[in-house]
Amino acid sequence: MLKRILRLLLAGVGLTLAAGLIFFYWAAIRPLAVTSGTVPGPPATAGRDRLGVPHIEARTIEDALWVQGWVTAQDRLWQMDLLRRLAAGELSEVLGPAMIAVDRDMRTLGMHRAAKAAAGRFGSSDRAYLEAYIRGVNAFLDAHRGNLPVEFHLLRYQPRAWELSDSVLVAMNMFRTLSTTWKDELMKRSLLERASAQQVQALLPVRSGHEMQPGSNAWVVSGAHTASGKPLFANDPHLEYSIPSIWYTVHLKAPGLNVIGASVPGLPAVIVGHNDHIAWGPTNLHFDVQDLYLHPAPERTEQEIIHVKGAREVVAPVGLTRHGPIVAEVGDQKASLRWTAADPSVWEYPFVELDRARDWQEFRAALSRYGGPAQNWVYADVAGNIGYQAAGKLPIRKGYDGSVPVPGDGRFEWQGYIPFEQLPRIYNPPSGIIVTANQNPFPPDYPYTVSGNFASHYRSNRIRELLEKGSRFEPQDFLRIQTDLYSPFGHSFAAALLEAIDRRKPTNPDLIAAAPLLRNWDGQFRAEHMAPVLVSLTYGRFLRHLVEGVAGEKAALYTSQMSTAFVEQVLATRPAGWTSDYDELLLKCLSQAMREWSQTPDIRTWGQYLETTLAHPVGHRIPILRRWFDIGPFPQSGTTTTIKQTTKRLAPSMRLIVDLADLDQSLHNITTGESGQPFSPHYKDQWPAYYEGRSFPLLYSSPEIVERLVFQP
Repeated sequence: MLKRILRLLLAGVGLTLAAGLIFFYWAAIRPLAVTSGTVPGPPATAGRDRLGVPHIEARTIEDALWVQGWVTAQDRLWQMDLLRRLAAGELSEVLGPAMIAVDRDMRTLGMHRAAKAAAGRFGSSDRAYLEAYIRGVNAFLDAHRGNLPVEFHLLRYQPRAWELSDSVLVAMNMFRTLSTTWKDELMKRSLLERASAQQVQALLPVRSGHEMQPGSNAWVVSGAHTASGKPLFANDPHLEYSIPSIWYTVHLKAPGLNVIGASVPGLPAVIVGHNDHIAWGPTNLHFDVQDLYLHPAPERTEQEIIHVKGAREVVAPVGLTRHGPIVAEVGDQKASLRWTAADPSVWEYPFVELDRARDWQEFRAALSRYGGPAQNWVYADVAGNIGYQAAGKLPIRKGYDGSVPVPGDGRFEWQGYIPFEQLPRIYNPPSGIIVTANQNPFPPDYPYTVSGNFASHYRSNRIRELLEKGSRFEPQDFLRIQTDLYSPFGHSFAAALLEAIDRRKPTNPDLIAAAPLLRNWDGQFRAEHMAPVLVSLTYGRFLRHLVEGVAGEKAALYTSQMSTAFVEQVLATRPAGWTSDYDELLLKCLSQAMREWSQTPDIRTWGQYLETTLAHPVGHRIPILRRWFDIGPFPQSGTTTTIKQTTKRLAPSMRLIVDLADLDQSLHNITTGESGQPFSPHYKDQWPAYYEGRSFPLLYSSPEIVERLVFQP
């Protein structure tokens, strides 16, 4: 009897295991990208290299974009669906009640309404390119309805067909993440309720006074600074962490088109990369393209219906005015948002034109049609030229700067957009160096009002310093600069602490213990170092004390990319009105930081302090699957003022270095891998190189193809 029971138990376990393996194969392995053989489609091929990057060759540009849509859906379909749902406010429909607040915010912004309006405004050539890509996405989707990525099985839903407005939604989501100044207007208004206008201006400057050329990281040097005698270009946009990566590398080849670089899943063409003539890449401009207008009441209200998985639908009323949706209340007034992204007239799609550009003039002609999000674009070409161009629709304001909410009575309307020809640009500067790192590129005498949440000068100055020190640069040299961990601000703040210790000679044992730690630190924010933790904790306390001194409880609202520049200026000039004794405040904050640090023994090093996990939106919630879906936790290096800019929220989203003397010597990697499917060999195969500061050759003229998929009518 016992043997019989044991055999039955073993059989049951075996059947359960077999059923689990069958389900695992069916749901997770079977949907992986098929990268060889023949499939229906326009006459074209998609060869994959060792990193899974598709190198597409087609007879026409539209066919190449069709195949791009097909292979992108192959690797990133669930990510694409999530991105359009996020922007449209439709996450609750598949992820449940936890997403209601996010959906409510997105419905309020009204990106789904704006996307449909914009989709109807594209010109014929832009529309043809977008629709070719969309047909490729839907061809893949139609052919794989019963064989979709594992997330669709886990969440038990089927994606709808891709539409033109969905591509606009993906672009709008990028617009949203890079344009958030309307919340800064509310913050500034609140600070002004307690602090003086002069104090608030000091806390929120539009320039730090140290800009050294126009501002994520992008730079280029002329051949005078390189070993090859031709320009060398670098770009590493800083965005929020995500898994999979927000970027998808692709090579597109057709008559009149030969381009390689980073694309965005859901959008055709290459956004950042090079062709056989030029290289280009962006950093966020941070110009203010959002304004809040105060109205006594909405002019009309629309009821948004949010469908919720496993729960009743939610009705979300959205108040609307002629300026846009009501996003906040200010006293007894309603604040409505005007935003360039909601203007259908700004939406064009010049990236195929950009991918085909052969020189500075054609590059600028393509960017003249670019609506946003507003960016700094850096340029180099094989003829030896380098350049910089700001691009995007920037509102003209007269009589106000847009930094606080204004009455919506008609006195503070935009006067159109700054003409493209009057946006900042540089071409072949005498120095042979162009650097941008999100700081203010507009000169003090610029004819239009400038407002925005620009970055402080530390990253751009550090990049320029390293470029001016070096010579005969090669691609690996630029990779070392991209991963540089020295913080000029952190080092100078540590020096200020040491100067206060040396002047006051405190007997506090915490301060005595802190002194050698700070004195021996080289300013590098390395994961294994301890001093950066102490410096960061002390800086946070010092900044909070200064702001609380003038703004009281409103200080909790304060945030700014310029806060480090503010602290640097305050320590350099030590003005009255912020604190009675700067050295005393520095030492008080240092002592408090030492005590806090001693009470958290599991956070001794900077890497532990900045420990990060790339969490998959679904797999992270399932403990048994987490190890396959997530990356981390891992100790991180860098900070906001290092060239390798990192926080617990964002980091370099990819790295690109282009050698204009030999394009095959270029380097490129994204954060994770080409595939969005967790059980693909290309799901996170690029992560070790990204994390360790290495990269991969971006082979262009003769890529190493290991598999080839053939498309035939």
